[in-house]
Amino acid sequence: MSPVRTRLRYRAAHVQHTAPDTGAGTPPRTRPVGGTAKRAMDLAIAIPATVALAPVMAGIAAWVRIDSPGPAIFRQRRAGAFGRPFTCLKFRSMVDGAEGRGAGLAVLEDDDRITRAGRVLRRLSLDELPQLLNVIRGDMSIVGPRPTVPSQIAHYDAAQRRRLLARPGMTGLAQVRGRAAIPWSQRIALDVEYVDRWSPGFDLRIIADTIRVVLRGEGQYRGQEGGFDLAGGPDA
Repeated sequence: MSPVRTRLRYRAAHVQHTAPDTGAGTPPRTRPVGGTAKRAMDLAIAIPATVALAPVMAGIAAWVRIDSPGPAIFRQRRAGAFGRPFTCLKFRSMVDGAEGRGAGLAVLEDDDRITRAGRVLRRLSLDELPQLLNVIRGDMSIVGPRPTVPSQIAHYDAAQRRRLLARPGMTGLAQVRGRAAIPWSQRIALDVEYVDRWSPGFDLRIIADTIRVVLRGEGQYRGQEGGFDLAGGPDA
């Protein structure tokens, strides 16, 4: 399928058969799902939140550095809208160099690579706070599919690539309907559903549901059913 060349209107009737061609070499000339309205909403939330939480984030950064050797911020290349790579930011919740040890990208509940500070940060999703900067920079959105590593996109089919029509989110529909405890195929299906159904009201509902999920500590770890289950793909 050739890359999208026209601006999409981003309602189910207009996106349900659209799949960005990530292998074409030229990104589609169109805006991510939600366009200007969603971007304005992101900035209206992210900028005040970053200012208000700056002392908290400074304290977390110091705690991470004191708790274990290594940088406070973990940086990783992730795939953004239309597959464009960007550097995703998180507070480091695992030992430095964890990706090259143990289960690799997969994180299990009893994973001994998670630091003491990291267990608290992951339990409350505080490790994601630096992604407010990603939102301000335009790499991410408050709500959208969670950012994936670029190597996984090669295993998407045309329908699954539709998740790339949205900027990655700090939270998303898959995050409030199972999170890491459900397999990637199911998570991607929920991401595609989000692309088809997007509206400002839908974003607000997901944000409200995220608060409930975080407070209950639901779906933080892969468990027995989670993991990367697409054909020929790496585990995640």
